[in-house]
Amino acid sequence: MSRRCELTGKGPMTGNNVSHANNKTKRRFLPNLNDVTLQSETLGRGVKLRISASALRSVDHRGGLDAFLAKAKDTELSANALKVKKEIAKAQAAQA
Repeated sequence: MSRRCELTGKGPMTGNNVSHANNKTKRRFLPNLNDVTLQSETLGRGVKLRISASALRSVDHRGGLDAFLAKAKDTELSANALKVKKEIAKAQAAQA
């Protein structure tokens, strides 16, 4: 399982551990990923995703999963999230 957010594409970063003696050793900063089930109003079901905590806050801020995916760039989304985005768009087109 990759350490990458399915909605924002946020992944590991590199940096240094710096000791009190100012010795520097390489380290990785991993994103804060959580397995969550987000509800889609259009599809009427839950969608399981592995997203970062900041992405979860962004989803709430934008008004839910459907609104977040409508504005999200396709290049940042995972294959699973892209599939859900297309399902939502198809369902919204059928309702209209």
